[in-house]
Amino acid sequence: MKKLLMATAATALMAGTAYADDVKLGILLGFTGPLESIAPDMASGAKLAIDQVNASGKFLDGQTVSAVQGDTGCIDASLAVSSAERLITSDGVKGIVGGMCSGETGAVLQNAAIPNGIVMISPSATSPALSTVEDNGLFFRTSPSDARQGQVMADILNDRGIKEVAITYTNNDYGKGLADSVASAFTESGGTVTMNASHEDGKADYSAEVGALASAGGEVLIIVGYIDQGGAGIINGALDSGAFDTFMFPDGMVSETLEANFAASTEGSFGQVPSAQGDGPAKFAEIGKAAGFDPTGTFAPESYDAAALILLAMQAAGSTDPAVYKEKVMDVANAPGEEILPGELDKALQILKDGGDIDYVGASAVELIGPGESAGTYREIEMKDGKMVEVGFR
Repeated sequence: MKKLLMATAATALMAGTAYADDVKLGILLGFTGPLESIAPDMASGAKLAIDQVNASGKFLDGQTVSAVQGDTGCIDASLAVSSAERLITSDGVKGIVGGMCSGETGAVLQNAAIPNGIVMISPSATSPALSTVEDNGLFFRTSPSDARQGQVMADILNDRGIKEVAITYTNNDYGKGLADSVASAFTESGGTVTMNASHEDGKADYSAEVGALASAGGEVLIIVGYIDQGGAGIINGALDSGAFDTFMFPDGMVSETLEANFAASTEGSFGQVPSAQGDGPAKFAEIGKAAGFDPTGTFAPESYDAAALILLAMQAAGSTDPAVYKEKVMDVANAPGEEILPGELDKALQILKDGGDIDYVGASAVELIGPGESAGTYREIEMKDGKMVEVGFR
């Protein structure tokens, strides 16, 4: 890049596009904040897709791609928008993998991506409200909506014979959206929600919230929160007071941190996280481990897929202009076409270069429906003998 800046005007004119900058792809995640423990593996997943595209040498007649990171704080809309504006206006990204959490994703979409015509593919923003945003065809996500997760949670509760639950949720779009979704699905199936109340992140003491939940009662406490923030405080408060000993953990709670800090003390607790099964996840686990990160990390597969979809859509369109390649995202993600698994981006790029069709399956069994969001499957987990173990898929 420094050599480019030092080149003379005459050389630049003679070189034409030979000295063009890399195609820049933004990775906009919560590197700080309540989910900072899972952001590094998510970023590594996205960068792995970029590395594989670059290694192929087949992207848009030999162009290369570079990643530019931005921090959202996960729940800090002001920081998220500022970071996104920097990525778009200063760094010149042609697409964004992100945001991470639902509220800041909505803020970035409305205040930065839509005004600047930038495609966003979020690997982890799951609020049902994002399904109905007027996004000009610019927003997609490789994780399923929490409307789907709420039904999955109700099914798990019913299959376990649980009749009464209390719910506490982090007071933001993600928390309220998922809490309302599971409450609705569970009550419609005959269950009882004794209490559905918010909690604020960043507090030192959650005894008041836990006390109210304990008074309401329930066989299980559902914690729709963040493991690196108030979610952990609620667990500690409930265990210390004896209010609850069995918990249900949605996606924002499921991580290595949950297992390390709470698996031994929450025996029999359970939950779920978006995840696929089959050849795609197995292959991603192999190549992710070889790349030096945890490929089973929450939303790491979805991050790989988000980056891959943006770059494959560019290849299909023959353009890095978001206004052009946004029309190809659904095409490369779905049938018809040759199925593409993790590690097969070289093959996908060649097929698209030759004018063929692909069906990108990827690491998370991508199938985009409706307004460009994942149909989604979930991995069900349970705490057994001090470990977080997989017990099935939904």
